[in-house]
Amino acid sequence: MINRRRFINFATSSVGGFSLAYLLGSCSQQSQQNVANSSSSLEIKTKVLRMGYQSAGDLVRNRQVLEKRLDPLGIKVEWLQFAQGPQLMEGMAARRVDVGSVGETPPIFAQVAGSEIVYVVGTQRTATTGRSSVIAVPPESPLQKLEEIKGQEVYFQKGSASHYFILRALQSIGLTIKDIKIKSIPNVEARAAFIEGKIPVWVSGDPHYAIAQEMGRIRVLRDGVGLDTPGGYYVADRKFAQENPGVLKIVIEELHALDKWAEANRDEVKKLMITEQKLKPDVADKVMSRRTFAGRRGLSPALIAEQQRVADLFFETGVIPKKIDIKEALLPSDLYAAITPAEIMV
Repeated sequence: MINRRRFINFATSSVGGFSLAYLLGSCSQQSQQNVANSSSSLEIKTKVLRMGYQSAGDLVRNRQVLEKRLDPLGIKVEWLQFAQGPQLMEGMAARRVDVGSVGETPPIFAQVAGSEIVYVVGTQRTATTGRSSVIAVPPESPLQKLEEIKGQEVYFQKGSASHYFILRALQSIGLTIKDIKIKSIPNVEARAAFIEGKIPVWVSGDPHYAIAQEMGRIRVLRDGVGLDTPGGYYVADRKFAQENPGVLKIVIEELHALDKWAEANRDEVKKLMITEQKLKPDVADKVMSRRTFAGRRGLSPALIAEQQRVADLFFETGVIPKKIDIKEALLPSDLYAAITPAEIMV
């Protein structure tokens, strides 16, 4: 377990994310016998599953799909909310969280800081992945194109998915992360200041983007489409994962099934955004217009290589102080095969 102060210092003072906080699970109904059968060959030691989610919300929590699967096994589900991925990783490092959903960047920062984590399952990409992540300015800003943010103060949460987004966006126009002045602040705290015109450049995502858009207080310079993010992950505390592979199997199954349900029931998902996240209907419409439910992606060699590429880029550009090996934050391949549906191991 890493020292909490060390993790905070690293995540907030590095030279240089969009968390997939609304990740999905399933509406499937399971009999108690089926639940027992699905995990009978895999070990489960815990009586409590502590799930971390981000302030933007989590459909898995709202639909209580994990409770429906785990209650018959005598396992209680507890939910802990965090502002963004780096804060969730800090909670996991402090052994307050067993499993949680984050973007591609927070696990890399956590691994650099010495946190004992493992990747559980990833997310499929589509041609429109990244539409809900933006680099934006207030409508009255004199900045008209991305190249003009050179030398500007740019606000985002260091160590979050926005960190990789801005790094790649700058790289695409021949700039580096050192060409901007980074101001680290969580989206939930930055939104009001941005809407008031007090933040010159903001890297953010839905639902914050949609809220500012509905108020007419945002102009987008660039979205995240085409910037080759591997997507988000569910990550687990290593000790918990090693002792409870049966729980991880259930989590992956429910995520996989709920993605399918959500794509087929988009109006129901929108209603949950309105009731659970307290979003205005117009805001929920905007979020849903950019939301994709592409499904889960297993920790295949291809996905591992993509995540390693992200980690290498952070090191090569001086964002993280040392090179890391993503394979050191993995479970054995035969265990992934046991807990992951074969159809998503791509």
